[in-house]
Amino acid sequence: MFVATSVHGTMGKGVARRWRTLWLVWVVVAWAAQPSLAQRLIWLGTLPGGFWSDASGVSADGSVVVGYAQNAAGQWSAFRWTAAGGMQDLGALGGRESKALGVSADGSVVVGVAYYAAGYGRAFRWTAAGGMQDLGTLGGNWSKAYGVSANGSVAVGRADNAKGWSRAFRWTAAGGMQDLGTLGGDESWAYGVSADGSVVVGGAQNAAGKWRAFRWTEAGGMEDLNTTYAHLLTNRLVLEVASAISPDGRYIVGRGYNAAIRRPEAFLLDTQGTGVEEGSGAARVRLRLLPQPVHERVALELEVAEAAGRVTIVVSDVLGRVVAEPLRGAVLPPGVHRVELDVRAWAAGQYTVVLRTEAGSTAVPLVVVR
Repeated sequence: MFVATSVHGTMGKGVARRWRTLWLVWVVVAWAAQPSLAQRLIWLGTLPGGFWSDASGVSADGSVVVGYAQNAAGQWSAFRWTAAGGMQDLGALGGRESKALGVSADGSVVVGVAYYAAGYGRAFRWTAAGGMQDLGTLGGNWSKAYGVSANGSVAVGRADNAKGWSRAFRWTAAGGMQDLGTLGGDESWAYGVSADGSVVVGGAQNAAGKWRAFRWTEAGGMEDLNTTYAHLLTNRLVLEVASAISPDGRYIVGRGYNAAIRRPEAFLLDTQGTGVEEGSGAARVRLRLLPQPVHERVALELEVAEAAGRVTIVVSDVLGRVVAEPLRGAVLPPGVHRVELDVRAWAAGQYTVVLRTEAGSTAVPLVVVR
């Protein structure tokens, strides 16, 4: 039988205090031994003898950090940091300096720029097994990698061509470095890539030499976000460069020009549910695509405010070929109507969803990613 007794009554006050102290020490030690659930701030240090460091990328679980730090000679060197191994110098390509600018989701692949003894900077891809790999150029001397896909198989950045113009590139082991083109101008830069590597974003010059934010897919090529999302840009608002994209391709961030307040300004573009209100008079219909971009299934949501007459929806690819016609001459009463499309067999890229009513028609972009 268990009998509860008073510590004070059996051992005295002095002994009781010592037992309480020992018990508190045990609790503190036991708590400290558990995995930390609290918020933490970790200073990563520098390379031996260096004074400065800067982190530019982190793995999905936060266990791997990449960036660049000064060494004892005051030169910049790409690093990969882990709690167990500390800051690892990734070296260079024969020169003195390098910078790590991106890392894969699992932390195994690092990309950035490294220099040769001649002073040329080259985009690199680093792995523990293969070390630092020069990704080449597009015929010029310089290149720089800014982003990498989740599994590390796709790298993006900019590289000089034979004429010395910087061009956005997408690199894979199988295809090498691919020139993504421009929007009619001379130069372009790629900064971000979706988790599966199918969508690339950046900035490119148009025919007038103005920088405009772009999104690129294999099927659709390079598109000007100012054209695709023109209905969101009023009062001379401009998207100048896209610097990053969310893993699923839904969100795009970057810098634009806000003419209303006359200053450059950061932007967040949510491409999901992009819709256009269409029609006039007795026919008003709002079309929304959910989600956007899409991997497997997309819902076409039609909000009919008043009698819309006959409604037709046609989906076409970039070559104008009809790939689906979910509605043809349908008479829809007021309310919300939903039609689903299975796009699992469709190629990645941009498609156009055309909504036609008796009052007119409108087009909404649909992006399929893999």
